[in-house]
Amino acid sequence: MNIVDSSGWLEYFADSANAKNFSTAIEDTKNLLIPTIILYEVFKKILLEYGDNQALRIVAHMKQGKVIDINIELALSAAKLSAELKLPMADSIILATARKNNAIIWTQDADFKGIDKVKFFQK
Repeated sequence: MNIVDSSGWLEYFADSANAKNFSTAIEDTKNLLIPTIILYEVFKKILLEYGDNQALRIVAHMKQGKVIDINIELALSAAKLSAELKLPMADSIILATARKNNAIIWTQDADFKGIDKVKFFQK
């Protein structure tokens, strides 16, 4: 299973130089998990830059993967990971979701650098 962090989705949709690093995971929708916090981050960024219609189109594309809602178990696990690894809230939720689902995180967010089961790509 794979989780592409918000930074990877934004690179992919912008078709930037790093988009190729994330396309394999994004296009394998059968093995793609989408934590709701990533939907939030990507939707907000696209909404602010391009408007509601484009943001909704992006979310529709993202929902081809399996959306994972945050629940009590994930929230508590994320809080522990945040305290232990000094991660921001969103990153700790993403990591907790990945660990619960035995998924690999694909990202260019330096907060994840050096963490097990993370494919990190330099910006």
